[in-house]
Amino acid sequence: MKIEITTEFIKLDSALKYCGVAENGAHAKEMILEGEVKVNGEVELRRGKKLYKGDKFKIFDKEFEIE
Repeated sequence: MKIEITTEFIKLDSALKYCGVAENGAHAKEMILEGEVKVNGEVELRRGKKLYKGDKFKIFDKEFEIE
């Protein structure tokens, strides 16, 4: 699934909320800290990780690409 942004980047926790995977910021933080999110194929534990166009993240066998 593609996520279109109009800014230079989007933070990982915001991307999880934007695509509807996380209900709120606390839920996004919990998923990230539990190691459930991969960014560009590697587990990411920083909720403030900046995602730029072309980056991909995966959670629960769903993959998203920043566009």
